[in-house]
Amino acid sequence: MIKKSIVNLPLHGGKAPAWLFNRMKKMARQILLIIIKEYGPKEVLKRISDPFWFQAFGCVLGFDWHSSGLTTTVNGAIKEALKGLEKETGIFVAGGKGGKSRNTPNEISEFSEKNSFDGNAYIRISKLTAKVDSVAIQDGYQLYLHHIFFTKEGNWVVIQQGMNEINKYARRYHWFSDELKSFVEEPHKAICGDKKEDVVLNMTASESKDVRQTTLDLSRHDPFKILKEVKIITTYNLPSRHQILDTDINSKNIEKILLKTYEKQPDNFENLLLISGFGPKAMRSLVLLSEVIYKKEPSYKDPISYSFAHGGKDGIPYPVDRKLYDSNIEFLKEVLNTSDIENSEKIKAFKRLSNFDFNLKRA
Repeated sequence: MIKKSIVNLPLHGGKAPAWLFNRMKKMARQILLIIIKEYGPKEVLKRISDPFWFQAFGCVLGFDWHSSGLTTTVNGAIKEALKGLEKETGIFVAGGKGGKSRNTPNEISEFSEKNSFDGNAYIRISKLTAKVDSVAIQDGYQLYLHHIFFTKEGNWVVIQQGMNEINKYARRYHWFSDELKSFVEEPHKAICGDKKEDVVLNMTASESKDVRQTTLDLSRHDPFKILKEVKIITTYNLPSRHQILDTDINSKNIEKILLKTYEKQPDNFENLLLISGFGPKAMRSLVLLSEVIYKKEPSYKDPISYSFAHGGKDGIPYPVDRKLYDSNIEFLKEVLNTSDIENSEKIKAFKRLSNFDFNLKRA
């Protein structure tokens, strides 16, 4: 079972042309409807949560196979493909790119009102996963895309993507309800990106458990008592081993942070993250206070790890599982053969799969 993975996602400009996107919607709709018919809506969420299936799905739909735009366009195609079919499919899709992502809570509320279920849990999941990937994990990738796929029965997937303006690459974050034990400790199905970063503030690492507790404790303490400690801290030389800056312990900033958290009195680390205005700098401030006052140091290891869907041709990290590979190809062929799509599009799709199959047999 794939736990964490890495996929190269270079940033490409532009967008999918209308003629292609319209066909992607048609193809996506037919494939997803067949999967729902054969296996149920939960299976669709399971497959979307798998980064390699998601990437392969984008290839079958005909989009650029390796660019960051695959995430944006495939998510958009799935949302449009299932739009208006929520009662028939049992799957709801909310979110989008940029400003559309901020409308996610409203979309969830509209779905819940029309379909008679409580959407508050999904709104919380949407907000919390976004906070984890932007505040609890600080890896240099600014989130700009967020989608949540969910059912009324409590199954959900979140896929969001961040951009790094310096190295011109994107990073994709996959969440899946069925494999989630904690929102704040090793929560992801996968984090896909170009490379491991040297320094990442990773409050979701198991090694950061003590720091999560001390930052929570600090957030509930009398802020003026903590500020006395800050005056002592400012006389220290800051460690060079991680990206904590002197601006992160500015007494005025910390005072604002602590007054807000003290007023809210969060009862766990999740609710601390969900406090409005509690962002990356606030987290770094509490982390530094935790280090100096409690001597509790967080993990600075990038949570990305490397894995492969079918192995590598050179036997690294393990030989290609040809039986599994062939089975996946046959499954896709069967899906396309039974899909009610235009013949011209079906022929093009078969050609892509046939070339894929031919190249595999040559390997």
